[in-house]
Amino acid sequence: MTKKGKKLRSGYTTGASAAAAVKGALHLLVHCQKKSAVTIPFLSDGSVDIQIFSLKEKESHVFCSVIKDAGDDPDITNKAEIGAAVSIHESDKSNIVIKGGLGVGRITKPGLEVPPGEPAINPGPRKMIKQAVRDVIENFDEKKQTVDIEIFVPQGEILAKKTLNHRLGIIGGISILGTTGVVRPMSHDAYIATIRSSLSVALAAGIRDLYFTTGRRSERFAEEIFTSDPKEAFVQTGDFFGKSLEMASEMLVKQVVFVVFFGKAIKMAQGVYHTHAAKSSLSLDKLSKWTYDRTKNATLSNKIKHANTAREAFFMLKEDHTEVIQDVSKKIVHSAAAYASPHIHLKAIILDFQGKIIAESEFDRKDGSL
Repeated sequence: MTKKGKKLRSGYTTGASAAAAVKGALHLLVHCQKKSAVTIPFLSDGSVDIQIFSLKEKESHVFCSVIKDAGDDPDITNKAEIGAAVSIHESDKSNIVIKGGLGVGRITKPGLEVPPGEPAINPGPRKMIKQAVRDVIENFDEKKQTVDIEIFVPQGEILAKKTLNHRLGIIGGISILGTTGVVRPMSHDAYIATIRSSLSVALAAGIRDLYFTTGRRSERFAEEIFTSDPKEAFVQTGDFFGKSLEMASEMLVKQVVFVVFFGKAIKMAQGVYHTHAAKSSLSLDKLSKWTYDRTKNATLSNKIKHANTAREAFFMLKEDHTEVIQDVSKKIVHSAAAYASPHIHLKAIILDFQGKIIAESEFDRKDGSL
């Protein structure tokens, strides 16, 4: 992938990092080798060489850590230290025990890939960790050994505050994630995975009517409006307008209510799949046309077209032409219907900047009207 002519660099996940820390620890524990780097195969194709950051022995344990490199992907855990404390003891049969230590979250709600009570280490990373053990210990499955592994992230609790883990019921740290081990630049895989997890947690709690917001502020206002709904009903979908609806369509979601501010509303009304990609100038061109179609006011339409921001345009319309804002809300549910399964009832609410509802619409699938 490229951005402005520059080829973007891929990286590796927290799961691949954890597997590398385990592998580095085992080389010292089993073969007395202090590796400067280890090779971790991806669960898809290819592999990555990961540098060892720290390696030390203490009593019967070896502690090894690496620095996660997300490449050119925007990632909260980029450059985070991820480590493993590893020990081996004799047992009745071969076994690999994976635990979560400092900075690794613990699951407290159902609906995620890992059950409540377990550390937030997803199946992909667990598979990579187990493969790392078998790569170092020859014929491991024939041996009567238990490998005890504790994954730790020294800054995990601090990093978790920048995520939605608390909403998902993951407490005490970050999640160890990754489906393949590789991070594709600008893929947004982590955010999409969070949306999917949010949907799963809501459905596991028996919640079928959901509120999709684009960020913390719109979510807070939505919670203040719909106070009787549980927190799990509110899902931050960010810029993923189309993708979030597609994921909801794969599940037993009954209703989606978008609660958004005007800037995102205009892009959604245009049917933009990923709203961050839409240029503001193009959005205002559309809004200008919609304004003229509704008001026949060429002067106002021209002012809208040359507004600096969607916020400025909103205030031009709020006092005397809320019917244009209402039209935008209607266009949102119409656009959403193109991405959503017919079993999902769609609503859209546009807020002013104090959190007051300024317009709302819903889509009647029986006749396709707004």
